[in-house]
Amino acid sequence: MNILSIKSSVAVAAIVAVVMSGCAQQQTTVKAAPAVAAPAPVQVQQVSTLYPPNPEPGKCYARVLQPAKFKTVTEKVLVSQASAKLIPVPAKYGWTTKKVLVKEASSRLVVVPATYKTVTEKVLVKPVTTKLVTVPATYKTTTSRILVKPATTTWRKGKGLMTPVNNARTGERGTGEVMCLVKQPAVYKTITKRVVVTPATTRTITIPAVYKTITKRVVVTPATTRTIAIPAVYKTVKVKTIVTPPSTREVKIAPVYKTVTKKVKVAPSNLVWKVVRCKSVIH
Repeated sequence: MNILSIKSSVAVAAIVAVVMSGCAQQQTTVKAAPAVAAPAPVQVQQVSTLYPPNPEPGKCYARVLQPAKFKTVTEKVLVSQASAKLIPVPAKYGWTTKKVLVKEASSRLVVVPATYKTVTEKVLVKPVTTKLVTVPATYKTTTSRILVKPATTTWRKGKGLMTPVNNARTGERGTGEVMCLVKQPAVYKTITKRVVVTPATTRTITIPAVYKTITKRVVVTPATTRTIAIPAVYKTVKVKTIVTPPSTREVKIAPVYKTVTKKVKVAPSNLVWKVVRCKSVIH
C-alpha cells in the first residue's frame, strides 16, 4: 500500500468516524432516559475495519499509521566453519637381509625302455559263419468227391386219375387230379488235386571258424618315464625395506567468528484508531 492510498484511507475513515459519532450523539439525545436514571451505555456493532473498535458516543476517531519499531542488536556470526587439513607423513626405511630365488625348482624326465617276450598263439583267420539252405516242399495227389447240386424235392402230376369222392359229412368233392412230391438226388463229381504235405523251409548250417598258429613279440612292460626333481637355487641379499609406511596427519582448524551490529524489526507498521478533537459533525 502506497502513502497516497494510506492517507486517503485515513481521511475517509476519519470522516466516517465523525459521522458515526454525530449520529450516535443525536440518537442518545433523542432516546435519553429521565434525569433521575443514569444513561445506559450505547453498544455500537463493529461491522468493518473502517470503523474504530468499541467507540463511545460524542467522540471522534481518526485512523493513524504507526511506523514499524526497530531495535539494535549485536550478535556473533560464523565467518568460516571448522575444518581439517591433512599433512603427509613420509615413510621410514631400513636395511635387512632376504633370501631370494635365483633359479626355480625344476624336474627332468628320464625314459625307461619297454621290455618284450616272444609268444606263440592261435589266431582267428576266419570266424564262425552260418549258411541258409532251402528245403523244398513235399506234395501228394488226393482224390475227392465234391457236391455239384444238392438233393431237392419237386411237385409232379400223377399219371393216373382217381375217381372223384364225395364226402357227405364235409361236403367236399374230388376233382380227380393228382400231384406227387418227388425227391431229386444230389449231384456229385470226382476231382483230383495236388496238395502240400510239408511247406518249403530254410535250414541254417554252421561253418566252423578257421585258426592258425603264429609267433610274435609282445610287450611285457611298456616304456615309461621317470621324473628327477632339481631343487631351487637361492642367495641372500641386502634389501631396503619400509619400517614405517607413508601416512597422513590431520590438523584441525577452529571456526572463525565476527561480531556484527544490525537493526531488527520488533513490531511492524500498522493502522490504529485514535481519539481526536473535532470542531463540527457532518450530518
